[in-house]
Amino acid sequence: MLKLTSSLAFLLVISTLFFGMTTSQAHAYLDPGTGSMILQVILGGFAGIALAGRLYWHRFRTFIGMAPAESHVGDETGHESSKSRSDL
Repeated sequence: MLKLTSSLAFLLVISTLFFGMTTSQAHAYLDPGTGSMILQVILGGFAGIALAGRLYWHRFRTFIGMAPAESHVGDETGHESSKSRSDL
């Protein structure tokens, strides 16, 4: 099954590259605003990936066994307990 999937993916990539190289020229104009928008999308994508990586880095390290699991003494905000001070 894996070999079939990888050969299908390879065929799809080769077909896409061949199609991309055989298209005719487009006489189009990209103004600076379009270039700026493309740059913002690329940089936003990198920022999103970095944020997701930062949020899940500890979980990933714990999953692969590189970091010990922390005991849940307090919640993630740094408070010792979720009780209010009036309950004490």
